[in-house]
Amino acid sequence: MGKVIAVAQQKGGAGKTMLTAQLAVALAETLRVAALDIDPQASLTIWGKLRAQSARATTSLTVVAVSGWRLDAELRKLRTSHDIVLIDTPPVIDSDARRAIRGADLVLIPLNPAPPDLWAAEGTLKLAAEEKRPVALVFNRAAAASKLRKRMEAEIAARGLLLLAPALANRAGYANAFAEGLGVTESGTTSLAATEIRALATSLIAALNDTK
Repeated sequence: MGKVIAVAQQKGGAGKTMLTAQLAVALAETLRVAALDIDPQASLTIWGKLRAQSARATTSLTVVAVSGWRLDAELRKLRTSHDIVLIDTPPVIDSDARRAIRGADLVLIPLNPAPPDLWAAEGTLKLAAEEKRPVALVFNRAAAASKLRKRMEAEIAARGLLLLAPALANRAGYANAFAEGLGVTESGTTSLAATEIRALATSLIAALNDTK
């Protein structure tokens, strides 16, 4: 039975959809992966359509758009045929986000290493706690080292929250690959971005296994 990861963050601009797509491609190098889009903006769905037309998309994965009320049935189906199901959730705390979190084995919250992003994550953290779902945080668009990042790491640790060690830097490669329906592991196999996302995928699977 496959595992479900809900990628959730109520703050817009945290890179939720980009992260879902990039992780899906990286994980699909070794696992059967589905990416499920329940965000009304449908950016992941558009990415999936571009991907279906690209000869450079070498990794096989499933991209599905579904209305929130159909989520439970779709998850039951995808769990039986995939190892990992990633859900790109709406950037709001609503009934669809709650369904996604309730159906997840792990909630992944992307945030820029700055206080406003952590503040904005409070609603998602509260919802995950209410649904008794484990949470992992990941820094996106992160500087390699800064006083602010270290301060954020310390604050997250003090709250007893899991912050995945690999972080994604602010690299143009992510956006460029996404615009072509690709992952950075396909558009630049040996690039720094590809190395980052593979490291994050490995860390994410380890965190998922720890939830057993």
